[in-house]
Amino acid sequence: MLDKHLSTQFDSELNGVSTRVMEMGGLVESQIRLAIHSLSQFSIESARQVIETDAQVNAMEIDIDRELSSIIARRQPTARDLRLLIAISKTTANLERVGDEAVKIARMVRSIIESDSARALPSSELSIAAELASGLLRKALDAFARLDTAAAVSILKEDDQIDKEFDGFVRKLITYMMEDPRTISASLDLLFVAKAIERVGDHAKNIAEFIIYIVKGADVRHTTMEQVEFVVK
Repeated sequence: MLDKHLSTQFDSELNGVSTRVMEMGGLVESQIRLAIHSLSQFSIESARQVIETDAQVNAMEIDIDRELSSIIARRQPTARDLRLLIAISKTTANLERVGDEAVKIARMVRSIIESDSARALPSSELSIAAELASGLLRKALDAFARLDTAAAVSILKEDDQIDKEFDGFVRKLITYMMEDPRTISASLDLLFVAKAIERVGDHAKNIAEFIIYIVKGADVRHTTMEQVEFVVK
């Protein structure tokens, strides 16, 4: 993932913190998978596991940030190394937020189950967006490990599909609530689940933008796809 430096100790520190990011990413991925399972199967146990893992994810973010601060203070990195360390910090923050979204999904699923209206809602129609978001996060982590800018561009394009799925689901959910007002409370919970899934895609997109920042030194946030492709080519 990283270029070699004159200091093998510095290389070791950079590789060590990068490995920790990938470990955190793997843990967050497992949270998302469990959250999706809790939604598709209305599993209280899966929801519980997601919520219990949150403390571990938060602790990893703090540990990684502490290590990054130590490296910056001791090594005073410049240019690409500094961009890498900044991007790692922002990536861990986004991973922690993905974990938060997984917890939101788990809590909403638990609320839906407790309302005893789970089977009356179109929750299965969220599965496409959920799988897209989970897959996008996986691709973002793989691209980060390789610093693959072409894969990063592909991720930015794929995020639009998740947004379209979210918009379509919201329209269907509104129809459900209009046809049967008794489902309004549980439907609102499901709406929050859908929004959390969309946000997972947004965080994967953010990680892809950090990859481009590391490699190209360009901040492509809030730019058009044409501008992104120009930077990467």
